[in-house]
Amino acid sequence: MSKYILVVEDDPPIAQLLKYNLQQEKYDAECVVSGEEGLSLLTQKTPELIILDIMLPGMSGLDMCRAIKSEPKTSHIPIIMLTAKDEEIDKIVGLEMGADDYMTKPFSTRELVLRVRAILKRCAGGLQQKSELVFKDLKLNTTNHSVSLLRQKLDLTLTEYKLLLLFLSHPDKTFSRDGLLSRVWGYESDVFSRTVDTHITRLRSKLRSYGKHLVSERSVGYRWEGET
Repeated sequence: MSKYILVVEDDPPIAQLLKYNLQQEKYDAECVVSGEEGLSLLTQKTPELIILDIMLPGMSGLDMCRAIKSEPKTSHIPIIMLTAKDEEIDKIVGLEMGADDYMTKPFSTRELVLRVRAILKRCAGGLQQKSELVFKDLKLNTTNHSVSLLRQKLDLTLTEYKLLLLFLSHPDKTFSRDGLLSRVWGYESDVFSRTVDTHITRLRSKLRSYGKHLVSERSVGYRWEGET
């Protein structure tokens, strides 16, 4: 059965280009032109992934992303932000809202399709090993994809969960930014290494005092300090 992908893009040529290329890859792609229409559609069916433009009429893509990630029924859906904005702050805001990836127009449709494929692949699993990983009062359950700290559930995005799973599965092993991009995001590129830094910072914050165990190795990468 084809995976369903929702494209929220108000520029008809771009929307049709995305739809055509996704359908060529055997995905079931549907396009809408506004955030309001996209949210309404989510009440009827759940996509495997959303490609979301930031600059939309009415509700912005950032507001739609925030709404999706704040709703338990849709918070798990991976989002690729797509926009003409190329300022670093725009990328950071999009990622902090819970987006999994970010592409700036003009973009390569081939690269976008590769990123879609990579995200869907990692959403299907691949990093799971034990049914539960425990580090002191931090517990990660790979069966229901939940994380708790001091018996309180942590609200992590899919990418944050995948990062924590990888680190807890390989304590004291240092992963380079490129390595994390390859293992967690599914692709390699120096250009997007700051994507890793943004997610690590956000994950550390959510882990509160346990964030200190996510150690930065200067000019190398990151590792989880301590045996699970």
